[in-house]
Amino acid sequence: MTNPLLQHIDSPSDLRNLTVEQLPQVCSEIRDFLIESLSTNPGHFASSMGAVELTVALHYVFNTPYDRIVWDVGHQAYAHKILTGRREAFANNRKMDGLSGFPNPAESEYDTFMAGHASNSISAALGMAVASELHKEEPRRQVVAVIGDASIAGGLAFEGLNNAANMPNDVLIILNDNDMSIDRPVGSLNSYLTHLNTSPTYNTFRFKVYRLLRKLHLVSERRKSSILRFNNSLKSLLSKQQNIFEGLNIRYFGPFDGHDIRRIVRVLNDIKNMRGPKILHLRTIKGKGYAPAEKDPATWHAPGAFDPETGERLTNSTTKPPKYQDVFGKTLVELAAKNENIVGITAAMPSGTSMSEMQKAYPKRTFDVGISEGHAVTFAGGLAKDGMKPFVAIYSSFLQRGYDHIIHDVAIAGLPVVFCIDRAGLVGEDGVTHHGAYDLGYLSPIPGMVIASPTDEMMLRNLLATAAEYNDGPMAIRYPRGSGRNIEWQNQMETLPIGKGRKVCDGSDIAILSLGPISTEVEKAIEQLRNDGISAAHYDMIYLKPIDTTILEEVAAKNCPIVTVEDASVNGGLGSAVSAWLSENGLERRVMRVGIPDTFIGQGSVAELYKQCGMDAMSIVNLIKNIPGIEPANSK
Repeated sequence: MTNPLLQHIDSPSDLRNLTVEQLPQVCSEIRDFLIESLSTNPGHFASSMGAVELTVALHYVFNTPYDRIVWDVGHQAYAHKILTGRREAFANNRKMDGLSGFPNPAESEYDTFMAGHASNSISAALGMAVASELHKEEPRRQVVAVIGDASIAGGLAFEGLNNAANMPNDVLIILNDNDMSIDRPVGSLNSYLTHLNTSPTYNTFRFKVYRLLRKLHLVSERRKSSILRFNNSLKSLLSKQQNIFEGLNIRYFGPFDGHDIRRIVRVLNDIKNMRGPKILHLRTIKGKGYAPAEKDPATWHAPGAFDPETGERLTNSTTKPPKYQDVFGKTLVELAAKNENIVGITAAMPSGTSMSEMQKAYPKRTFDVGISEGHAVTFAGGLAKDGMKPFVAIYSSFLQRGYDHIIHDVAIAGLPVVFCIDRAGLVGEDGVTHHGAYDLGYLSPIPGMVIASPTDEMMLRNLLATAAEYNDGPMAIRYPRGSGRNIEWQNQMETLPIGKGRKVCDGSDIAILSLGPISTEVEKAIEQLRNDGISAAHYDMIYLKPIDTTILEEVAAKNCPIVTVEDASVNGGLGSAVSAWLSENGLERRVMRVGIPDTFIGQGSVAELYKQCGMDAMSIVNLIKNIPGIEPANSK
C-alpha cells in the first residue's frame, strides 16, 4: 500500500505545507491506512473513518499543538494520532506498551486532555480558553472542542455550554453529527439535531455585517449580547425555527457537509478569529469510505479483525462459552417474563450490555436514556419508588459518573434498584479510562448496598434471580467483559442467601479468598500449589457486602496466612474488607492482597494485564511460595 502524501506527514506542520487541493487525497490515504491497519489490529473503526476530513481540516487550519484540540470520548481520534507523529507506531495501537486507543496527554503533546468518557470536552476546552486569557498569552491561543451528537446530550456537556455562554471566552465547539453513538442516539435533542438547518449564506452575511459595524464603531463587544439576542429572536420569528444554541447566546454555523474538506477549511478560517463562543455543526457519516461500515455502523464501531477487500469479519467459528453480558441479557428476559414489574435501563449501550435482548422482548419495559448515567440511576430510583423493579446495566467505569445519584437518589431511601455492572475489572485493550477497577471501592462504603460477583455464568443467573426477589435496598452485581467458561450455562435458577459464600476446597497451609470470575486463576494456582506440596484452602466469597463472617471466622481459626484475590483495586475491596474485619476482631493474621495495584493500568490483553498486576495463576503461586513459613513439601 502506497500513500505518497501521508508517508511524508510526520506532524501537522507537514500537513500545512500542502495545498487545499491536496487535502482530499490526504483524507483518502488516511482511510486506506485505517482500513489496512484496523483489519488486522482491531480498534474503533467507524467513528474514526467518519471524522477524517474534520481531523485533517483542524490540523490544517489551527496551529497545533499550540492551539488546542480537545476530543470528546476519543473513538474518532485515530486520524489525529496518525497526523501527529504516531503513524509508524499505530501498528501497536491498543497493545501493551503501544499507543493508547484514546487521546492521552501522557502519550503526546497533541493530546490535550484525557478522553475516553463522554461529554467532558466543552468543560475542559472552556477551562483551557479561560486559562489562556488569564495568562495573557500571545498570540491568542485557539481552543476547539470536538463533540459528537450523542455526547452533547450528556448533562456535563450542557453544564459546559451554559458556562461557555455566560463567561468571556472564544471557544469553538465542533458538533460532529453522524446521527449515531454506538447504538443509535435517542432523545429529543437528537431529533432536533437531525432536522436543524441554518443557512450558511445567512451566517456568512451576518458575520460580514458584524465586522463592518465593528469597523464603523457602531457596535461593541459589550453590546453584542443584546444585539445577538434580538437578532436571534427576529430570525426565529421569520424562519419559524428556533436554534437551541443561539438561544444560549452561542453563535451557530451550519450544518455543513462534514466530508467536504475544502469547505470545512474555508469555514474554519472564516470563523476561527471571531470573538465569543461558537458552534460549528458538521454532518458526517459514521464509517465513511468503507461500504460495510456505512451500512452497519453499530457493528463496525469496533468490528474486530476483518478482510479489507470483502468486509467479512473474521470470527472464530469454534463453539465458545457465551459472554457474561449475553447471559445477563437472556436471563433478564426470563425473569421479566415471570415478573411484569421488572424493567431494564441502559445508558446508550443496549448492544454493549445486551440490554438489547430485553429491548426486543419487552420494548415498553426497556429504556435507553442515552449518555446520561446519572439520569439513568435517578430514573431507576423513581421507577422503584412506585413499585417497579429496575435492572440498570452500565459499564463499571461509566457508573462512576452516577455516583452521587446512587447515594442520594437510591441508597438513602433504600430503593430496590439492581445495578448490573458490566466490564468490571480489567477490560483489556480499551485501557486506563475503561478498566472497571473502582466499583467495589466506591460502592462498599454505601450503607445498605449489597455487592456480589459471580464465579461463572450459572452463578450470575442465580444472583440475578436473587436480585429480582430482593426488595430491602439496592443490590450491585459485577461481572467482567468477555466470555465465561461453560458452554452449557442455562441452569435452573435459584435464589441465594444474601451474604453467604462457599468453600471450594479445604487446606491447611494457606487460605485463599476470592471474589468473582478471577477464581479461575485461583483454581489454577491451587492445582500448581498442590503439585508442589502446598495445601491451600479456597473460599468463593460471592458477596463483598455483607461479607460472610462465618467464612472469615473459619479462616481465622486456621491460623495461617490469608491471600485475597479480586479483579478490582486492592484498595477498598475484598482485601480491605477482610483486613478490616480481622483488625476489628483483634485477630492478627498476615493478609496478602492480590488485585489491581494502586496505579493506573494501561492497555493490553486481559492475560497480559493479569500478569502485569500479579493476578494470574503463576503470580499467585509465586507470591504464596515467597510467604515466610510456606515451604513446598518436597523441599522440607
